[in-house]
Amino acid sequence: MRVVVVGATGNVGTSVLRSLEREDTVDSILGLARRLPGLRASKVEWASADVTKDNLAPLFEGADAVVLVSWLVQPSRDLNKLWMVNVEGTMRAARAAAEAGVPALMYASSVGAYSPGPKDRAVDESWPTGGVEGSYYARQKAEVERRLDRFEVENPEMRVVRMRPGLVFKKEASQGIRRLFGGPLVPGILADPRIINLFPDIENLRSQVVHSHDVGEAFRLAIVNKDARGAFNLAAEPPLDAAEIGRILDARTFRFPAKAARIGANLAWRLRLQPVSPDWLDMSLQIPVMSTERARRELGWEPEYSSADALLDLMAGLRAGAGLDTPPLSPQTGGKFRERELATGVGRSEP
Repeated sequence: MRVVVVGATGNVGTSVLRSLEREDTVDSILGLARRLPGLRASKVEWASADVTKDNLAPLFEGADAVVLVSWLVQPSRDLNKLWMVNVEGTMRAARAAAEAGVPALMYASSVGAYSPGPKDRAVDESWPTGGVEGSYYARQKAEVERRLDRFEVENPEMRVVRMRPGLVFKKEASQGIRRLFGGPLVPGILADPRIINLFPDIENLRSQVVHSHDVGEAFRLAIVNKDARGAFNLAAEPPLDAAEIGRILDARTFRFPAKAARIGANLAWRLRLQPVSPDWLDMSLQIPVMSTERARRELGWEPEYSSADALLDLMAGLRAGAGLDTPPLSPQTGGKFRERELATGVGRSEP
């Protein structure tokens, strides 16, 4: 079996490679990325490709599955670029896979594609995917889902799978995650549980996380299971709210108004102290808690890592400055003193 992974150098992409390397039925893997990595792995060959402009069909020919995990979070101040890569680029790649006659397409969607939903019970994959109004990330994830609906009708011979994970963490992605969501001013020492004595309790801020390696395993299971199609929620247990995080970190919680949190996030965004707009908080407060029953039942997926494991692994990576030798994940990408991160305008251009 031959598999092409588009966006293979990122957080999820490198975990997909890790799982596919260990799969006996997979003979070869083609990793595609705009910037070629130094990372070397068995069964993996690399090629440079841009989903917005390159001819992808020749790269997909002979593949048994194409995995689409390419997605930009930054530059968050250039929404046109994000749209062209995330929405138009994803669909260009999907159409190229159909043109090349690839029998299976795997797409990395997100909990962010869901419309606002409950926090006190879990919803399944039938929950509407209208996104959260005001969140560019949610709008783009929801738009790709909408276009894939039409794509599946037009290409009934292709098996299409959509993975919808919660927040995806792993130690080796820590510096990439910090650059995308924290920015150059966030020191790694802040991720030491020993110095976190207090944690804010914001009403309705209850999120799900999943370890990146477990997401990679879900993709592997879906690729080898020829009957797998449709959407699968991916999340570890339990969901993380202030009480659970306080338990994990042995920290006391205190009530903090969501309105005040948004004002602070917006101010930091406008002052370019951090690279993400406050609509990320808006989305987090509204997205539903997901049930993962379908992935467990139909794929046989069982996460190896709990939500606490995933959180602590990320925090350990932040303290250690961990990474992988790929442009999105390498600690060197931001520069020795994070000068290249600062030069981006903290969200104005891609690090």
